[in-house]
Amino acid sequence: MKFNIHGKKVEVTEPIRKYIEEKIGRLDKYFENPSDVTATVVVRIRGIEQIVEVTIPIQKMILRAEESHSDLYAAIDIVSDKIERQIRKNKTRMNKRTSKGEDLGFDLSFDEMKEDEESNIVKRKEIEMKPMSEEEAILQMNLIGHEFFVFKNVESGEVDVLYKRKDGNYGIIETK
Repeated sequence: MKFNIHGKKVEVTEPIRKYIEEKIGRLDKYFENPSDVTATVVVRIRGIEQIVEVTIPIQKMILRAEESHSDLYAAIDIVSDKIERQIRKNKTRMNKRTSKGEDLGFDLSFDEMKEDEESNIVKRKEIEMKPMSEEEAILQMNLIGHEFFVFKNVESGEVDVLYKRKDGNYGIIETK
């Protein structure tokens, strides 16, 4: 696996770089051609938190995880485990896609980890789409106490998703 490692507001020293390459590099066993895979790792600091963000684009999927911790090495360990858990947890779904002829670039011959979590739909909700402004959507989301809100944007006429970011700001996913 190739690495693109850089820091924001922090210098990525050689020991940190080696630790990242060692921890994220153990994911090589999950890829058919690990030499074709490039992992982008961003190390940031926010207050006393050390944030590690890993993005691994592969053919038709993107593996991504972000973790913050007061100890940088602990954050690297946790983010590496998160990505490995994503691969293992979704092995069955990926097998279905490869059986349809899609090549995802994964070596799916590993033993499937039994997770306690079942990925079943446990609740279905029907909502009425009222056209509203982004400011009104923020107000509505805060009133119901959710981390996201689906609404019809009065300006574009499209369905958008408003979400609360970890930094306390808001983001919008626009549909076409």
